[in-house]
Amino acid sequence: MTINRQKIKELYADKRYQTYFDVGLFFVLIFSFHFLYSFWNYTLDYWPIKSWVDKLFAWASALLFDQSTWTLEHVFRFDFFTRGKTIWFLNNENFYSGVTVAPECTSLKQWMHWLFLMLIFPGPWKHKAWYIPLGLVIVELTNVVRIVGISLFLKPFPHDFALAHDGIFKVMFYVVIFLMWAVWNDYFHHKKNV
Repeated sequence: MTINRQKIKELYADKRYQTYFDVGLFFVLIFSFHFLYSFWNYTLDYWPIKSWVDKLFAWASALLFDQSTWTLEHVFRFDFFTRGKTIWFLNNENFYSGVTVAPECTSLKQWMHWLFLMLIFPGPWKHKAWYIPLGLVIVELTNVVRIVGISLFLKPFPHDFALAHDGIFKVMFYVVIFLMWAVWNDYFHHKKNV
C-alpha cells in the first residue's frame, strides 16, 4: 500500500476536511508526547537530567502550593490550615480532609505537552513567540483551579477524592489545552477573521 501524498494534500486543501486533519494531528501529537514522556519518566527516570527535573518539580510544587493556598484564603475565604504541603479543612461530615500538593501534582507534564504541541504544530512563529508563554501561564492557572477545586469539592463530598482528582479536574487540563489549541488553529494557523 502506497501513500498518495498528492491526494492527501488535495483533501487537506479542501476546507471541508481541514478540521478532521487538524484534530487528528492534535491527538497524534498529544498521545505521542504522552508515551514519550511516560518512557522518559518511568523507564529512563528522567535521564540524563534527573537532578534538574527533581529540582524543577520541587520548585513547581512549592509554587503551586503557595498559589493554591493564597487563592483559597483570599478569593474563597476558605477555612483551612496547612501542615507540610497538605491543605487541611473540616468537611461537612465534621472530620478533616486534606489535599496534598506533591511534586507529581505540578503542571510540568502539561507544560511540556503544550510546548511539544505548539512547537510542532504549524503556524506563524511570530505568534508562537507570545502564544506559547501565554499558554504556559494558562496551564499553571488551570492547575491552581484544579487544586482549589478539589479542596472545595471535598468539603461537601469528602469520600469522592478519586472523582474530583482523576475525573473532573484531570480532564479539565486537557480540555483547556484542546481549547487553546483550537483558538490557535482557527485564528493563527488558518487565520479566520473574528
